[in-house]
Amino acid sequence: MPYKVILDPGHGGSDPGAVYQGRNEKDDVLNLAQAVGQILEDNGYNVVFTRTTDVFDTPFEKAVIGNNSGADLFVSLHRDASPEPNTMDGVESLVFSDDGIRAEAARNINAELESAGFVNRGVKASPSLIVLKRTKMPAVLVEVGYLNSEEDNRIFDANFDMVARAIADGIMETLRNEEPEEEQKLYRVQVGAYRVSGLANQLLNQLLSEGFPAFITYQDGLYRVQVGAFALLDNAVRMEQTLRNWGYNTFITT
Repeated sequence: MPYKVILDPGHGGSDPGAVYQGRNEKDDVLNLAQAVGQILEDNGYNVVFTRTTDVFDTPFEKAVIGNNSGADLFVSLHRDASPEPNTMDGVESLVFSDDGIRAEAARNINAELESAGFVNRGVKASPSLIVLKRTKMPAVLVEVGYLNSEEDNRIFDANFDMVARAIADGIMETLRNEEPEEEQKLYRVQVGAYRVSGLANQLLNQLLSEGFPAFITYQDGLYRVQVGAFALLDNAVRMEQTLRNWGYNTFITT
C-alpha cells in the first residue's frame, strides 16, 4: 500500500503570513506545496493538501484535516521572517519533540535543502504549535528560508525546482526507511461529539490540561473528541474507567 503524505501550505486567504516588498509567504508556500506534491505523486505516493487555493483554515482545522486523511506524515511548509530584513538566512525545521520519524524527516529535508543552496539552521522542538501537537501522525513544519532575505529569495526563485525536489526527496528518504506496520484494530475512548468545532476544541484543551492523550477526528459531520489508541481492549477499559472517575461520559470505539 503506497504511503500517504499530507502537505500543508501555511497561512492563506486573509492571513498572508510574512510579507516583504509585496511578496507573501502564503503564495510562495502554496506554489511550493503543489510542486512537491506533483513530485511525490509521480513517484507513487498519495498526497493530500490542506489547501490548493488561497483560502484560510485555522491551524486546528488543518490538524483535523490531517488526522482525517490517514496520512503517514504531515509536512507544513512556511517561510520565516527576521526582525530586520537581510539579517538572517537559512532553513529550519520544527517538530513537537526531537525524536522518532518526525526528527528523521526534519533532518532529511534540511539536508536536502542545504544541497539546494540554503544554510541549514537545524531542527528545533516547538511543542506549542498546533499542527505539531494535535496531529496523530508524525509532523514537521519546514521554514523554507527567510522571506525578507534577498539571498534566500534568490535561492527560492532561481532553484525552485531543486527546492521542491529537495523537500520531496527528504520525505521519500524518510518513508523508504520505515517498515509499514501491520494494520490492527485500535480501541479509543470517545468523550464527546460536536457539530461545532469550537466546543470540541474546548473539551480537547480541558483533557490535554488534565494529562489525557486526547485528539479530534472529524466524521459524518461531527468533531469527535477521543482519548488513546489501544491495541488491547483491557487498556481501553481502564482508560474509560479513569475518565469516568473524572466525571466524563464515555464509550469505547474503534
